Amino acid sequence: FVKPEALYGSLHSAPAVLMTIQSFPMTSSVSTSQGVLPPAGFGVYESSVAGPSASFVHSVPELNENEETELYSVSWNQDYSCFAAGTSHGFRIYNCDHFKETFRRDLKSGGFKIVEMLFRCNILALVGSKTNAQYPPNKVIIWDDHQSRCIGEFSFRSEVRAVKLRKDRVVIVVEHKIYVYNFMDLKLLHQIETLANPRGLCCLSHHLNTSVLACPGLRRGQVRVEHFGLNMTKFINAHDSQIASMTLTMDGLLLATASIRGTLIRIFNTVDGTRLQEVRRGVDRADIYSIALSPNVQWLAVSSDKGTVHIFSLRVRVVGDDLSTEVTGVNCSALDHQSSSNSLDGLVSPNTGANPSSSLSFLKGVLPKYFSSEWSFAQLHLPECTQFMTAFGSQNTVIIVGLDGSFYRCSFDPLNGGPMVQQEHICFLKTETRPR
Repeated sequence: FVKPEALYGSLHSAPAVLMTIQSFPMTSSVSTSQGVLPPAGFGVYESSVAGPSASFVHSVPELNENEETELYSVSWNQDYSCFAAGTSHGFRIYNCDHFKETFRRDLKSGGFKIVEMLFRCNILALVGSKTNAQYPPNKVIIWDDHQSRCIGEFSFRSEVRAVKLRKDRVVIVVEHKIYVYNFMDLKLLHQIETLANPRGLCCLSHHLNTSVLACPGLRRGQVRVEHFGLNMTKFINAHDSQIASMTLTMDGLLLATASIRGTLIRIFNTVDGTRLQEVRRGVDRADIYSIALSPNVQWLAVSSDKGTVHIFSLRVRVVGDDLSTEVTGVNCSALDHQSSSNSLDGLVSPNTGANPSSSLSFLKGVLPKYFSSEWSFAQLHLPECTQFMTAFGSQNTVIIVGLDGSFYRCSFDPLNGGPMVQQEHICFLKTETRPR
């Protein structure tokens, strides 16, 4: 798709004339450049721009280095190779391996509360903060940083809670509805009603041969899974309480969820809704900030407001080494004919996994469910004062980004587990990390 060392890619040139499309009256409007998104892959260039582009709305001078920058949000790109930071003055892009600030745009009109990347290419989705004079929080800007201009704009009556991108779709989340657009022409394809969703919960698959979306359903604790390629909707009653966090594997065939209680994390087969595994973070209530699945679906990481990151071993079968086409051992061509039993056999390994459990687990039919729980395999303790987002790096490492502007890289022992070892800690909002 792109060279691994590049940050952005370039699109084919597009007409400068904008047209306005009314997708649905009184709800939202879309402005787009005709033909802006080609079906072919993106080109690549390594950006060396450290300051704002002269075409970023207006020519704006560089911000004062001494002016304090507030961090509004952090978000991973689709393969977790880098992350975007929305700040009070614009946005920044950071590479995770090896850590480096690779790009930034600073403005004087205000900051962005949402910055969503499309892998490592030049296309970004931006949502302004409440203090942004140019871009309000009810508007989504599709920004082509190679051309230094807006190529699409979505306006809504209510605040945008999240934006998700894949190569062929733009997904925009407002509190009670999710809109799915075609990335080629920004035409509306689907509208999905949800329960109140202030967290903007929504996740997408990113393999070209699967098109899966997961979001809250219309009932408490329910997850709605859309298999667009199969023209199938599956409702999974994941928890008794409201959903707090969720994530999909890259192919969308596995779903991990946590509720607002924050004690249990559950893994489901998204095709038939089978619960494949349940692990326990703790016994006391916690706010789950993020759930991450490793690329080989062997590990699961959870961060919470308790200041801990827990790693769990998964009993999910992985077939083959080519994870780009087959992550879980379930062939997409066979999905139409899967039954509940054979999909379970294909996804769950017969071994019991490496997670510790109670010494009384053999009495699980007699004692309360707590005693048969699977506990975390490895752990890391961090400050409780901020929100941390986790992802898996290479060679049994976990990368963690905090809303206090901190970046951690930690390793865990895949055989013995236990406390993780901190390898790297960087305060990435400092100007020393700025690209030269």
